Amino acid sequence: MVDVSQHELVPEHSVLEEEILEDVLDEYDIDRTDLPKIKRTDKALPDEAEVGDVIKIVRNSRTTDQAVVYRLVVE
Repeated sequence: MVDVSQHELVPEHSVLEEEILEDVLDEYDIDRTDLPKIKRTDKALPDEAEVGDVIKIVRNSRTTDQAVVYRLVVE
């Protein structure tokens, strides 16, 4: 069985801590529900991710070295 989350092409996914989340939401002047969604069944999610958590995804980027995006975990 292959663990998709460990594949070299899958960007790093991590659960964002509440304190950091508040700073991110304030910076963008948005609510948690305004974030793009990711399903709980997505194989790239960390095992500890639960519905309602916000996931930080760090991708490699040609223009900025790394691009950081956030997703709200939904059912």
